[in-house]
Amino acid sequence: MQTEYKPLTETCDKKVADWITDWLQNLSAERRLSVHTVSAYDTDLRELMTFLSDYTESPVTSKTLKKADVTDFRSFLSWLTNRGHSRSSIARHLSAVRHFFRYLMHRGHLENNAVMAIRTGRRPKILPHPLSIQDAQKFLETAEGMNKVKWEAKRDVALYTLLYGAGLRIAEALSLNVRDWPGSADALTITGKGNKQRIVPLLPAIYRAMKSYLKARPDGAPTDSPLFIGARGDRINAGVVQRNVRRIRVQIGLPETVTPHALRHSFATHLLSNGGDLRSVQELLGHASLSATQRYTEITTEHLERVYNRAHPRAHRG
Repeated sequence: MQTEYKPLTETCDKKVADWITDWLQNLSAERRLSVHTVSAYDTDLRELMTFLSDYTESPVTSKTLKKADVTDFRSFLSWLTNRGHSRSSIARHLSAVRHFFRYLMHRGHLENNAVMAIRTGRRPKILPHPLSIQDAQKFLETAEGMNKVKWEAKRDVALYTLLYGAGLRIAEALSLNVRDWPGSADALTITGKGNKQRIVPLLPAIYRAMKSYLKARPDGAPTDSPLFIGARGDRINAGVVQRNVRRIRVQIGLPETVTPHALRHSFATHLLSNGGDLRSVQELLGHASLSATQRYTEITTEHLERVYNRAHPRAHRG
């Protein structure tokens, strides 16, 4: 996939650039979308401006946006396809562009409904890739010996145990501060997407790992500091965590689908496989809709079918 765009100063006039800036601020401040989502939408609009300025051979103005028709927007999607964007990526671009034009209409800047008439192909269903229970255990055991610095090794184990044992998103875990840790309480309050809060119970294994890590921290873990820190004492970066997970994955021969988020997938799948009800798992994960959680039931069903076909004495008879 080629993500190519020019600066807004080269692709559109100041008025349009200001509209884009205001829209992105609205997404963050009023709609409370995550930093990652706002950044993705920013890229999507910059790519649209790059395409339109090249397509019309002039900077994009309010008149350009108002007169853009169905053919123009379809050409933009084709432009994205030629650069290797996946169907899901193109669908997100279209969603961002539609949202931007709705924003312009609501603010009274201009109206153009052509983009609303565009349809993309049905997005392929992508199921999560959890670890097996055995691989999850092996992953945690291996993590303890992968870092030569003792306190950093304990940090990694505590973080992975929290992700797998409580189903947190990596961003949720890394945003925690020491003061957020509940001490002897049996639950942790998490602020998830859209600033929605949920309470997740904590297993004894999580407490043990976290206690060992906090005791070993070289700075004494002051309450106003990040819960998970890097070598320099700053909040650890998600990219560092992803790199560490990749090292463990390679060490024990796990597939590329094993990422920090796969530990959250594993949490959900293992709960459902062992009798957890769908609504409770939805609450624990912080999903806004039940359909997001239902993906995991398809994984457990596939697993049961594989077990049946492998083990039942009548499975391979006519």
